[in-house]
Amino acid sequence: MRFILACLISLSFLSASDYIGTTTQNNDDFEAEFNTKNSENLFDPLSGYNEVMTSVNDTFYEYLLRPTAQGYAYVVPEMARHGVSNFFENIFYPIRLVNNLLQLKFYNSLEETERFVLNSTMGILGFRDVAGEELGIKAHDEDLGQTLGHYGVGNGFHVVLPLFGPSNVRDIAGLAGDMWLNPITYMKGRHDANLLDNSNQAMAATAFYTINKTSLHVKEYDNFKKDAIELYPFLRDVYESRRTKLISE
Repeated sequence: MRFILACLISLSFLSASDYIGTTTQNNDDFEAEFNTKNSENLFDPLSGYNEVMTSVNDTFYEYLLRPTAQGYAYVVPEMARHGVSNFFENIFYPIRLVNNLLQLKFYNSLEETERFVLNSTMGILGFRDVAGEELGIKAHDEDLGQTLGHYGVGNGFHVVLPLFGPSNVRDIAGLAGDMWLNPITYMKGRHDANLLDNSNQAMAATAFYTINKTSLHVKEYDNFKKDAIELYPFLRDVYESRRTKLISE
């Protein structure tokens, strides 16, 4: 049970990043990326289930996540919300570091370490992205799903996960490894002896991260949906194309 819960926690962070990330690209990048893969070539044996789950997730977004994020944005200034986003990205450093190393991207690993040290110190625990904003040291986002893809593991079939959105078999398989690298997994109460005995803290951190990130991208998601004739195949194709592009970089 703890293992499943830990996977869900890791999944929430990775999926939020990918799901929201599809809405924040500029139009030129989006067009180039979307056209890299023909939707007819996607293996989608769960299309019926996936369409239903996409509708469920979108309803959850429209009636719960979006209003909550908008209320949060009304109370918390945008600068503070960006700071929170920077803080979470900083503590995900182990995921990026290890997966860059596994892909033999040693220079990227060095830059990730430089970013972590600079942002954790000069950036006040990561609330400011000093490395990126002032020194031009960019993050190199990698996860185990990308690492598996780098070594030739195929996507497998597409799966829409409850609440968390688009994914595929390979990316879901990558969650187990990323779970052990995600610091949020190890959040414990003062008297806890075992991993995730106090799951409430980790789940609260997950919810906070998701609400904060959503609050920064509400308009982008709304604009993104306007371009979709059918929401499920649109999200599926963009997700799979985006993951393919990330793996190739």
